[in-house]
Amino acid sequence: MLAVQHRIPWLASLAAVAMLLPALAWGQAGEVEFSRGVGFAQSPGEGPRTLGKGLALKEGDRLTTSEGASAIVKLHDGTRMTVRPNSELVLQQYQFRENAGDNSFLMQLVRGGFRAVTGAIAKNSPNAARVQTSTATIGIRGTDFDARVCVRECGAESAAIPDAARPNAVQASAKLVGVQGDVFAVDGAGQRRRIVEGGGVYPGDVVETARGAQAVLAFRDDTRVTLGSQTRFRLDNFVYDDTNAGDGRFLASILRGSVRALTGLIAKSNNRNVGFSTATATIGIRGTGFDVMCTGPCAGEPGDPDSGLTLWTWLGSIDVTQSGQTALQVLQAGQGLFISPGGIRPVANEPASEGPRPDQVTVPPKLFGKGDVSDAAEGLFVFVRDGHIEIVSAKEILQLGKGEAGFASNEGDTTRPDRIPKFLDFDKIPLPTSRNPLLASIMGESGLRNTEVCR
Repeated sequence: MLAVQHRIPWLASLAAVAMLLPALAWGQAGEVEFSRGVGFAQSPGEGPRTLGKGLALKEGDRLTTSEGASAIVKLHDGTRMTVRPNSELVLQQYQFRENAGDNSFLMQLVRGGFRAVTGAIAKNSPNAARVQTSTATIGIRGTDFDARVCVRECGAESAAIPDAARPNAVQASAKLVGVQGDVFAVDGAGQRRRIVEGGGVYPGDVVETARGAQAVLAFRDDTRVTLGSQTRFRLDNFVYDDTNAGDGRFLASILRGSVRALTGLIAKSNNRNVGFSTATATIGIRGTGFDVMCTGPCAGEPGDPDSGLTLWTWLGSIDVTQSGQTALQVLQAGQGLFISPGGIRPVANEPASEGPRPDQVTVPPKLFGKGDVSDAAEGLFVFVRDGHIEIVSAKEILQLGKGEAGFASNEGDTTRPDRIPKFLDFDKIPLPTSRNPLLASIMGESGLRNTEVCR
């Protein structure tokens, strides 16, 4: 009995420490994984700490690197960053706990730049991770990207690179606008991601809207597709070159739910290369606008006699071929059709539809547009290797997807440059995921390139 009494104070002390640990860890941000050259971390009101492997980093720390110096830091949520030479950034706010609903990451990039692969905070919440600069704010949507605040040095770096600049091509087939509620995409490999306003959709993606959600897919050829609540829409194939729209291709499958579609330049140039399919019928395009409701048997689900495939044309005309048959039915504007296991019947009145008609949707002018930007321009440059970045200035918003570069001038104008700035595309500073950053740094300084990096 006495032994048990002696243990009670120890147990109480242990419980108090366990309760205190999360609070102590809350102010911790991460640690330095690699450093080269002279760099410091400094907390408000404290002296500078030399950057070195294993150095703990705290919320509020100001990180600085000198000429030729760099550091790789890892934050507790899995975010990794390479801080470039001659850079200064502040971890203004960093809060992370597993499964917490108020995790957040706010960093200020004062000068220079960094290369980053974001972690759980950005992936779990589209508005929880941001980087502020004097020019614009970077909204991080779960991504792999580089950011540089350029004054005069960036143009000189590009001038020293003999290689030609690559076109700044938009790889996404479509981007989301008018998003309400939660929207997700599942790629061909089965990886699921959340997509928000401006997020990209690629061939093979299945786009899914949650209950009560809706969004509009704005395609590069000006096709627009409104997705209603609890809809599953698969982009099977999309090929488009704005210099030769007739060779483009647009194939999609409506797996479930409601879709309102307005076809674009591919259909206008060669409508035989555009088609929508369901489990019940295929839809051929003649340059048109139409609505689809796919429920019950059409979605591979049990349903009552009133469920199935409902079609309505409000612009142009469509060809409808029921699965397993060769006969076509043509629906002109103002005509509809209902297909179920019990048969086919015409629809005389326009059915109620979710979401706006696509021809009434305003698409941001810079969603896919590009402009002339010199590598010597002063302002914020961002290059996205994967994922989605939003650049928000005092004037406007620029959405960037995988493989895209963007720029925000000191005056707040945003542009997607015609070509990827060479100082970003051929950056010699190692990525934060580099297995041997010291070797990568030496190779870069020697003019040697890592052949494993795809461009």
